[in-house]
Amino acid sequence: MTLPYLNSLSSLELLWLGIGFLGQFIFFSRFVLQWFVSEKQQKSVIPIEFWYLSIVGSVFLCAYAMYRKDIVFTLGFSLNLLVYIRNVMLINKNKPPNKL
Repeated sequence: MTLPYLNSLSSLELLWLGIGFLGQFIFFSRFVLQWFVSEKQQKSVIPIEFWYLSIVGSVFLCAYAMYRKDIVFTLGFSLNLLVYIRNVMLINKNKPPNKL
């Protein structure tokens, strides 16, 4: 089975489509991670990896949105990045120092 839409895309467009799907997969995986960690601890938990996956997924999706020239999604993902990065900064700031 072939999809006429995919067959009509250039190699560059297929690459960007792959970047968009990869970003979406990474962004979605943060929820799966949070769910598994919460189930394991039997309480709602947001691990720091959630925020890192948010950052990486948003970077991919923002790049894809910029390629597509979609100002709504570009603005949304770029502004969300500020929140995700700030959360990582706050978590790292409040970590107890490592003892050797």
